[in-house]
Amino acid sequence: MLSAQSGDKPAKEKPEGTTKLRIEVTAGNEGSPVEGASVYVRFTEERKFGKDKKVEQNWKTNKEGVVKVPDVPRGKVLIQVIAQGWKTFGQWYDLDQDEQTIKIRLQKPPHWY
Repeated sequence: MLSAQSGDKPAKEKPEGTTKLRIEVTAGNEGSPVEGASVYVRFTEERKFGKDKKVEQNWKTNKEGVVKVPDVPRGKVLIQVIAQGWKTFGQWYDLDQDEQTIKIRLQKPPHWY
């Protein structure tokens, strides 16, 4: 006897060992969202054969200052944020959960005389 599910395709699941990443970018003392900031996510994709592959993804924040990055491999990830009028931000994060939110607050650049 065949089960009813034998012909069905399995639902698309998230790859094992990945994180669904949400990055929230705000700026200044008020913590207002930064729209249109460039967010770079860099990580190393492990391979079974050959050298590991270095991956860089570039995203833009929406009106709420949010970027959603699907399926980032768990482990060390470099996140860099570049926005006009704000100091460039860069920091390493360790991803270890199915879903993670990272909040980044940009600072004003130093004043040049």
